[in-house]
Amino acid sequence: MKLFRFGPAGAEKPGIVDAKGVHRDLSKVIGDIDPARIAADLTGKLTDVDLTTLPEVPKATRFGPCIGAPGNFLAIGLNYVQHAKETNAPLPAEPILFAKAPSCIVGPDDDIVLPRGSTKTDWEVELALVIGKRAHYVSEAEALSYVFGYCVCNDVSERAFQLERGGQWMKGKCAPSFGPLGPYLVTADEIPDPQRLSLWLEVNGERVQNSDTSDMIFPISKIVSYLSEFMILLPGDVITTGTPPGVGLGMKPERYLKHGDSVRLSVEGLGVQTQRVA
Repeated sequence: MKLFRFGPAGAEKPGIVDAKGVHRDLSKVIGDIDPARIAADLTGKLTDVDLTTLPEVPKATRFGPCIGAPGNFLAIGLNYVQHAKETNAPLPAEPILFAKAPSCIVGPDDDIVLPRGSTKTDWEVELALVIGKRAHYVSEAEALSYVFGYCVCNDVSERAFQLERGGQWMKGKCAPSFGPLGPYLVTADEIPDPQRLSLWLEVNGERVQNSDTSDMIFPISKIVSYLSEFMILLPGDVITTGTPPGVGLGMKPERYLKHGDSVRLSVEGLGVQTQRVA
């Protein structure tokens, strides 16, 4: 299933893409796409719905974040071999974990808003996953069965805040608009191998990131299993899994987003995001 949320910010409705690619309004069937509905077998409730009877969503309608109000928004750093090399960082022996504030989540085509004092706001195309059921001490062999679905994430990062202000990375990861998610939340059954997905990002029409998830140091199964050692992962939790090479921090000279720039990015099968820098 390819799910999405649409409408004004804060008042999004649930939607689904039918077999012919038509975007349908699910609001008369389920109230939202959120942790509570995922925990209550959201896909099972949609199995027998005749999607052709549902109203179409107008084409110009805004996409909202593909999941509403996740409890946790977790992230893995330096998880692509070539990205670690471009930033002159050693390959990590274990996944590097940091948190992004759920309040930074926005729709896939909403503006990226530069925070006050920003001088080094950067881009990061990433494959994100959404947890489907309670996970604690999960083995790698069973980890993928705990994934509800996948989506595109732009892990927008203010590098000066992240690396030059002391403390933890999340200082540079949590500004409002720094977590575009979507447009689609694609259920795991439609992504047979998350380690074979291409992903790319363009700034002002120039492709600066172009890779695939086979370059991950720690695959999805390892990430879910590993995080479940340290915390209980709950339905609706979002985990974004690292970025490939081509970020502004790794360029020589370094290059960062400025007012008026446009960013376009995608992960194979999960849709395209387009953002303007404001």
